[in-house]
Amino acid sequence: MDDFSPSDLKTILHSKRANMYYLEHCRVMQKDGRVLYLTEAKNENLYFNIPIANTTVLMLGTGTSITQAAMRMLSQAGVLVGFCGGGGTPLYMASEVEWLTPQSEYRPTEYLQGWMKFWFDDTKRLRAAKSLQRARIKYLQKIWQNSRELQNEGFIYNDSLIQSALDTFQIRTDTATNSQELLLTEAQLTKTLYKYAANNTGQKHFSRQHKSIDKANAFLNHGNYLAYGLAASCLWVLGIPHGFAVMHGKTRRGALVFDIADLIKDAIVLPWSFICAKEDASEQEFRQQILQSFVDNHALDYLFDTVKAIALQTGSEQQTQEPTQ
Repeated sequence: MDDFSPSDLKTILHSKRANMYYLEHCRVMQKDGRVLYLTEAKNENLYFNIPIANTTVLMLGTGTSITQAAMRMLSQAGVLVGFCGGGGTPLYMASEVEWLTPQSEYRPTEYLQGWMKFWFDDTKRLRAAKSLQRARIKYLQKIWQNSRELQNEGFIYNDSLIQSALDTFQIRTDTATNSQELLLTEAQLTKTLYKYAANNTGQKHFSRQHKSIDKANAFLNHGNYLAYGLAASCLWVLGIPHGFAVMHGKTRRGALVFDIADLIKDAIVLPWSFICAKEDASEQEFRQQILQSFVDNHALDYLFDTVKAIALQTGSEQQTQEPTQ
């Protein structure tokens, strides 16, 4: 371990890393050149290793603490750290939005420069926002058509109700003249998807309320925060500040995280939140299901590909296109 350099921690690309961790009632520390978390049993202390070189996000819940040495190693490995409440929500710690981002002056500049070339132009920024919305639907189509598990639960992409909602969404997206119209169109589609998911899982009286304690709402909150972690990690690696949003408002600090997370929320978080609520799953079981779905469906890869395509293609004044998968 004496010859282990910080650069060795970055050999696994962030888009290929497999792990997101949520910890509670433990102490995170550095020991023998590794980052561990310590839990206290009745008669002994138990140490567990965190493979930081293959980790993107670390969420610290209730009853946790972390040492300065552990934070230093996590920063060297490029791991985002967030402090949150029980079950992963809400996020409390704010450095860049809700995440403590590793600091490095050697991150790439080409994506930030490309983003800035269009961001100050209202027309080009709207074009980028529309491109994000189209990429969002393309990912939903890919996941719902390829997932037999979701199809068995009634989430059928070619369902007439879904197709009607998507046709309306496409028309309104194409004709939108500002980001507020896009947000309204997005809200209408999401409302339709909530209703569709609720009917499929026997929760016909569902109402989306962020502070509600029912399992469907709690799982939606929990899963969305996991998606925010991936989005924040993607933007940090590419060197694009979180404040340069294209949809959620130019004055809302960190809104770009929400823009990017939307790419994967409807396809993965939304259906599994309702399915796990129907099955009365625990928070841990739900979290494992979402994280495994992110890995199986290459969610982080899709975020990277989409953001890079928008930054470079729009930045060079080409017509923005979604990446081919």
